[in-house]
Amino acid sequence: MSNPLLHAYDLPPFSQIKPEHVRPAIEQVIADSREQLQQLLAEPPAQWTWATLIEPLDEMGERLSRAWSPVSHLNAVMNSPELREAHDSCLPLLSQFSTEMGQNQALYNAYRQLADSDAYHELDAAQQTIIQHALRDFRLSGIALPAEQQKRYGELKMRLSELQSRFSNQLMDATQAWTRHVTDVSELAGLPESALAQARQAAEARDLDGWLITLEFPSYYAVMTYADNADLRREVYTAYCTRASDQGPHAGQNDNGPVIAEILQLRQELASLLGYANYAELSLATKMADSTDQVLGFLRDLAGRSRPYAEADLQALREFAASRGCSELQSWDTGYYAEQLRQHRYAISQEELRPWFPVDRVLQGMFTTAGRLFGVELREVAEFDRWHPEARLFEVVEGGRVIGRFFLDLYARSNKRGGAWMDGARDRRRLPGGEVQLPVAYLVCNFTPAVGDRPALLTHDEVTTLFHEFGHGLHHLLTRVDYPAASGINGVAWDAVELPSQFMENWCWEPEGLALISGHHETGEPLPADLLEKMLAAKNFQSGLAMLRQIEFSLFDFELHAQSGRSAREVLQAVREEVSVMPPPSFNRFENGFAHIFAGGYAAGYYSYKWAEVLSADAFSRFEDEGIFNAETGRSFRDNILARGGSREPMELFIAFRGREPSVEALLRHSGLTQEQAA
Repeated sequence: MSNPLLHAYDLPPFSQIKPEHVRPAIEQVIADSREQLQQLLAEPPAQWTWATLIEPLDEMGERLSRAWSPVSHLNAVMNSPELREAHDSCLPLLSQFSTEMGQNQALYNAYRQLADSDAYHELDAAQQTIIQHALRDFRLSGIALPAEQQKRYGELKMRLSELQSRFSNQLMDATQAWTRHVTDVSELAGLPESALAQARQAAEARDLDGWLITLEFPSYYAVMTYADNADLRREVYTAYCTRASDQGPHAGQNDNGPVIAEILQLRQELASLLGYANYAELSLATKMADSTDQVLGFLRDLAGRSRPYAEADLQALREFAASRGCSELQSWDTGYYAEQLRQHRYAISQEELRPWFPVDRVLQGMFTTAGRLFGVELREVAEFDRWHPEARLFEVVEGGRVIGRFFLDLYARSNKRGGAWMDGARDRRRLPGGEVQLPVAYLVCNFTPAVGDRPALLTHDEVTTLFHEFGHGLHHLLTRVDYPAASGINGVAWDAVELPSQFMENWCWEPEGLALISGHHETGEPLPADLLEKMLAAKNFQSGLAMLRQIEFSLFDFELHAQSGRSAREVLQAVREEVSVMPPPSFNRFENGFAHIFAGGYAAGYYSYKWAEVLSADAFSRFEDEGIFNAETGRSFRDNILARGGSREPMELFIAFRGREPSVEALLRHSGLTQEQAA
C-alpha cells in the first residue's frame, strides 16, 4: 500500500491520509533519519561546513515534518478515535528521536567544530544565530549530563509529551460530553437570532427538535452574554468552568487534575536535572526576558497600574446590575450585565455589529490592509485537497510571484480543537540546488458558521481574533530567511512571537481600517458613522478588568513554574487573592482547561501576551505618528520584523524598527489606563 506521508508533495494530500498510514510513516522516516545521521557522522570531513553539516540535517528535518505536520493538523481539526490513537502512538517515537538528536555527542562536536572554525566567520548573521541557538539547545537537551541522567531526561520528555496530549484530548472530550437540549424557546430569551439559529442547527445535526446548547465557544459565549435566564447562565457556566475536573456535572470524568500534578512534577525534575532552580528559569533560557524577577516585576507593575481601573469597572458593573434587580453579582452574571451596561452606555453590542462584518468582506479588507502595508497581494485558490468542505486556501503574491500560501479553517464544529491558532505547514528554505521552498501556514479559528442562506457574520471580537492569527501568518509567510531554523516564526523568542499578531489587531480599531473590513452583508453599505463612533467609544469598556484577568493568568502560570511544593489550585488561589477583584466560585476549575500552558507551548510563557503587547503597542505608535497606512513605515516593519524571523535577537530587531527600546506607555494609553483617559 502506497503511503502518502512518505512521498514528496507540494501541498498535503489530506484526502489520502488515513490513520493506518501514520505510525508506519513516522517509524520509516525516523529509521531512515537515524541511518542518514550515522552515515553523515561516520567519516567526518577535516572541517565541517554549513553545506556538509546543516543542509543535510535540514533535509532530514524537512522529511520528518512533511510526514508529521499534516497528521498533527488533522488531529486538531478533524479528530477521530482512530486518528487520535495513531497520532498519540507516535508521540513517544518523536520524543525519543528528538532526545537522541539533542544528546548525540558526535553531532554536538560537529556543531562545536563549525562554530570554532574560520568558516563560521564567513557565514551570515542568520546562520551564526542558528548555530549558537543549536549549541544552546544541545545544552538544554542534556548533552553535558552523565549517561544515566541523559536517559532520565529522555524519559521525562517522552512522558511529558504523552501527558500534554492526554490533557488536550481529555479537554476536548469533556467539552463535547456536555450539551443542554432546550425545547421551550422561552428558556433562551435574550439570545440573538444568530445564536438561536446556530443552536437550532446544532439540534438538527443530532436529529433533535428545538435547540442545543453546547460548550463550543460560540454557543457558550452567546449564553453567557445574552441569556436573560440566570439559572441557564449558571448551568452553562458551571459545565464550562468545570470541564475535565473533579467538579461539575461530569465530575471525575476526563479529570485533568492528576495530569496537571504529574506535568508539574516532571517539569520541575527536568529543570533540576539541567541545573535550573525551577521550570520558569529553564523556560527563560530561550526567551527575551532576562530573569524570573524581571517577568514577575513586569506583571506586578502592570497589575498595580491596572487594579484601580479594574476596581472602578467592577463597582460600575455591580451598581448597574443592582439597578436591574441583581443584588449580588456572580461570575455567571458578569458577561451578561457587562453587555447590558455596554449597550446602556454606548447603545451598541457585538451582536448589533455582526451584519457589517460578513466574513468575505472582512477577509478582503484584511488582505487589502496587508497589501497597503507590506506590498503583497492575496488571492484565493479554488482547487486543492481539503480536509473539510469549509477549508480554504490563499496565495501570497509579490511582484507577480507567489511567495507563500496559507490554509484557512474558520468555523467551530465537533471534533475540532477549541480556540484559534496559526501553525506552520512548511518552512521557507533554500534548497541545495538554489531553488527556494515556499512557506505554507495553517490559520484556524472557531467562529460561528453560516446559518441557512446567510453568510457567516463575525462579531468585532472575532474580526480582531482573525487579524491576530493573520499577523502570525504574515510573520511565517513574509520571511526572507532561507534557513528553516530561523525562517518565519522559527527561532523567534516565545515572548516576542506575539508581536506581529497583536500588532495587526490595531487596524481593527482605526476608522481607515474599519472602512476596508466592514460592509453590510445585504446592502454593502459601510459601517454607519454613529455605529463607528459608538464602537470606538466603547473600545476600552471594562479594560481594567480585562487587563487584570490576563495578568492573573500570566502570574498563575509563572508562579506555578517558579516554585514547587504548592498545587496548581493553591497557586491559583494565592494569585487570585493578590490580584483578582472578583474571585470566581470555589468550584471553578479554570486550570483544568488551561491548554495554553498544559498542552501548548506557553508553559512559564503565558506572560508573553502582555510582554509582546507592550512591543506591539509601541510599534504601532510609530504608525500613529507617521500614518497608519504609511507604506514606508509598513515596509520598515516588514523589513525589520516580519522578514527577519529568528535570525537576530528580538530586541535588536525592535530597536532597528522603532529606534529605541520599548516603552509601556503606549500599551497603557491604548488600553485606556491613564489618568488623562480616566478623567
